Amino acid sequence: MPEAPERTPSTESVDCLLGVDTGGTFTDFVLFDGVGLRVFKCLSTPPAPEKAIMQGVDRLTTATVPIEQLQITHGSTVATNAVLEGKGAVTAYIANTGLADVLTIGRQARQELYNLQPTPQPPPVPEALCLEVPQRLAADGSEIRALDEQALQALVGQLRTLEPGACAINLLFSFLDDTAEKRIAERLEDEFPDMFVSRSSEVLPEYKEYERGMATWLNASVGPLIGRYLERLRERLPAKNISIMHSAAGTIGIRQASRRGVNLLLSGPAGGLLAARYLGRLTGNEHLLTFDMGGTSTDVALIEEELKLTSEGRIANWPVAVPMVDMHTIGAGGGSLAQVDAGGLLQVGPASAGASPGPVCYGQGGTQPTVTDANLVLGRLPSVAALGGAMRLDLEAARRAFEPLAAAMGVEVEAAAEGVISVANEHMAQALRVISVEKGVDPRQHALMSFGGAGGLHVCALAEAMGMKKAIVPIYAGVLSAFGMLVARRSRQMSQSVLQALLDTRPEEVELALQDLQARGEAELAQEGVAAETVTAEASLDLRYSGQSTALNVAWQDFQAAEQAFHQAHEDRYGHCLDLPVELVNVRLAVNGPEPDLRLPQLDASDAAPEPAGHSPVVGLNEEVPLYRRDALLAGQQITGPAIVLEEVSTTFIDAGWQAEVDRCGNLQLNRLG
Repeated sequence: MPEAPERTPSTESVDCLLGVDTGGTFTDFVLFDGVGLRVFKCLSTPPAPEKAIMQGVDRLTTATVPIEQLQITHGSTVATNAVLEGKGAVTAYIANTGLADVLTIGRQARQELYNLQPTPQPPPVPEALCLEVPQRLAADGSEIRALDEQALQALVGQLRTLEPGACAINLLFSFLDDTAEKRIAERLEDEFPDMFVSRSSEVLPEYKEYERGMATWLNASVGPLIGRYLERLRERLPAKNISIMHSAAGTIGIRQASRRGVNLLLSGPAGGLLAARYLGRLTGNEHLLTFDMGGTSTDVALIEEELKLTSEGRIANWPVAVPMVDMHTIGAGGGSLAQVDAGGLLQVGPASAGASPGPVCYGQGGTQPTVTDANLVLGRLPSVAALGGAMRLDLEAARRAFEPLAAAMGVEVEAAAEGVISVANEHMAQALRVISVEKGVDPRQHALMSFGGAGGLHVCALAEAMGMKKAIVPIYAGVLSAFGMLVARRSRQMSQSVLQALLDTRPEEVELALQDLQARGEAELAQEGVAAETVTAEASLDLRYSGQSTALNVAWQDFQAAEQAFHQAHEDRYGHCLDLPVELVNVRLAVNGPEPDLRLPQLDASDAAPEPAGHSPVVGLNEEVPLYRRDALLAGQQITGPAIVLEEVSTTFIDAGWQAEVDRCGNLQLNRLG
């Protein structure tokens, strides 16, 4: 496999770092051996993800890089897939008397506002599994009714009859006093040692019982699956250290991760954003729109110096209030299926060919045309490309798959393929508008960074659709989420609800809450070998106007600065600020270990024009376009479109009117001409 250019080895002992990202179609690997980086990509094995991981580990480990010396950071989709496919464990939900149906009622928000006969949606937890205990706290945390032994015995008897695989405990105001939840959890763990028990005061110690309950239920539901998977992975990988990427773009130890499944729902995509921020800083582009186009979906996000986190994320139909990277996901990827609907309109996605059978051109048994097949038919993905260095693409099979679609549309095969690309591009452009224009951000002031295996084929078209003049196709773009695992640091996102008027809050109250959060965060990181003196912390507050239900997060310095920042954030988000009292909702603390000292190899420089490795036809262009091998390019070299840049893990199509320049790290920096 081609490797990045070598640099002079360091005299210090450097651990071998391996980043692994398991996606819906491919599993990606990036290995840093202390000198350079190597990459590998193979088809995922969804029923047993560890099989693909072992395939990559076997490929990349050598006598000089033994598996025992690897430090592995893994982005997992096991929790995500379990939620999306509804394959979590049978879970009992325990609430206070009268509140067992909180998750069923939810926020009473209708998914289809104007549909007078919406399709009934099943509740997250069936009624028979919603249990109640006679215990109650007041809003100030004082005890109204204590949990007695008789109630505990009755609960144990109900669970013996139901035999669930997991249990979620969500008691009212447990974020103020978690004594009752702990007592229930301890009893259940004694009585049912094989049952996964999750309590809300541990998962999300914040107000809003519905969101807290949903997070706790999701955590319990995926907990047994995550635990079994990570145990199998730990047994098969005698690595020096294994950590898991969590949704807030940090890592957590493999043993701790087995208890935090709800925090792993954006595990892989978070790695891509970390890498984008890292490379953005290297290239002097800290204001980015990113799109990660894989085989199944496309994730888009906004980076303005730092990653944005949200506690208002969603997975499938469920709110996920734990901190996670703020991104928008759509069902448009290289494997998105194309078809004509009953009304004669061309539809692309959200259904996908997935890892098996995958696009038709992969030769794995696929029959329905996809976006990847369309790019192959149009020549933007040349038939000479070999994905992963070995997978040959079958152009004739792709053309045959497009013939029924073209006939249904009444056009030629090439026109049908162009239509598929246009529809897919519009889906992705609309997603980019959601995270920029709809939030008051002008995309023209940002650079567009594309990654994922299919991203480089669409980057120029999307930049033009957004009115942007600069784009970046980073080094290792096809495996960037795996690369991001190498620059992740161990971290925790800690929080505590306060719920009082900002004017009535004393600074020492906030400081005491922050000290408690930091002590808890440092204790968790210490279990993973992070020394307290290397830990840094970033404090923030969730604030809102009196009477509002939604809060905005601002940095904590002092009350005056926080209040001013909140007014400005409200005006930026909603176009106005109000003359109303401000309330403090949550105190938050990001507790971070040190950043890994990873330095990319530097390319040799050249002012000579790069030599094409060949030429290939592209539909719509009169002449064949030059093909360039990315691993042969040198810093400072320029490529004027139309042109195609090939590498093992992705392909970049440089459209007419665009010019790419290679920087010292090997990133392609694209500028629109004219």
